[in-house]
Amino acid sequence: MSSAPAWPTVAAEPEDSTDSRRAAAVHRVRDFLVNDAGTVHDLLCEISTHRAARYEIESTVATLDGALDEVAAHRPGRVPRLAAFMPSNVILYSYALYLLVPALYTDRLVFRPSSRVKDQMHRLHTLLAERHGLPITLSGASQREFLHDHVRPADVVVFTGAYANAEQIRAQLSPGQLFLFLGSGVNPFVVAPGADVEQAARDAIAIRVLNTGQDCLGPDLFTVHESLLDPFVDALVSELKGLRYGPYSDPDADFGPIFYENALEDGAQFLARNRGGIVHGGHVDFRARRLDPTVVVGEEVTPRTHVPEFFAPIFNIAGYRDQDALAATLTTGMFTERALGSSVYGHAPGLVEALRRRTTVTLDTTLLSIDDGNAPFGGYGRMANYIFDGEEVRAEPVLISKAVAAHGPGAGR
Repeated sequence: MSSAPAWPTVAAEPEDSTDSRRAAAVHRVRDFLVNDAGTVHDLLCEISTHRAARYEIESTVATLDGALDEVAAHRPGRVPRLAAFMPSNVILYSYALYLLVPALYTDRLVFRPSSRVKDQMHRLHTLLAERHGLPITLSGASQREFLHDHVRPADVVVFTGAYANAEQIRAQLSPGQLFLFLGSGVNPFVVAPGADVEQAARDAIAIRVLNTGQDCLGPDLFTVHESLLDPFVDALVSELKGLRYGPYSDPDADFGPIFYENALEDGAQFLARNRGGIVHGGHVDFRARRLDPTVVVGEEVTPRTHVPEFFAPIFNIAGYRDQDALAATLTTGMFTERALGSSVYGHAPGLVEALRRRTTVTLDTTLLSIDDGNAPFGGYGRMANYIFDGEEVRAEPVLISKAVAAHGPGAGR
């Protein structure tokens, strides 16, 4: 994606003076990230690899470049108050998605950072607020206080995190409040007959090792046709052997330490339980917080297979024999509940058709290729993402401006 297209891309400047000032404020942040990104990049490298931080800045700039067009396309109504629970990763991108772009049509915004990155989020907000001056406030309140003081009075509530926590918050909302939940999915990566195995292996590494695996788009399951299983694993291992470990500040490092403590522990426990299936990697150094990219080959998945969420560079691989049986599995039970995205390499039209009814599907490319901050994203699994308008839960791809236009203050029911 381009790092410095013209501003705006299509939409003209809003006529209203307040809207014009808001647009100019967002523009200043965009220019800051394009022309003086070093400080922000260094901050992001405290929790992300050098490459992931650069990608995040580029994604944020692209989102800000498309902000006016997005709002013009969906025409959300005016939102008096928005409250957001922020994620523990991609903190800059999330700041743009859940705060800067919504500030174009929201009077007041308040957010609560994740406790894991509270310090980094505070410093990032200080840096950006100096440029935008928008009514965006960071709250240091406890979750209970934030819920009472900011969430309950809000017109729109955005929550990024675990489904169980989202459900607890949703239960305490009042009629008329719009609640948007953004979680994570299994994101199966399928290698079917006819696939370019070497390209599929390179793409698998690109998305699974992004930020050392600490990204919600990373596939938790790779399922490969039995005729391609050995060639795919061989190609994957060959590529992985060439990866370089280093600190987050190293621009040449392919992966680095695990930042999130529970991610390191969960990954290590999975490897311990599945040690018999490890065909590459498996090294864990708790002192250095290092978990090397690891390939684990297991049994064919069924609707009862438990697929954990990984926040580490673990390739959880299973073979499959029959396309129809795999389609039935990936659209059943837990796979349906956690349906967000999926990627298919090769020729499997029946599988693609089935997956498209539940997920956003990419063909011969990864979900990173369609990551567009100005478009709805997600799937149709309730544990992956949903929109709650006070009456009905809708599991569907989410974009705040579009959801507000359809279900927010002043929207027709």
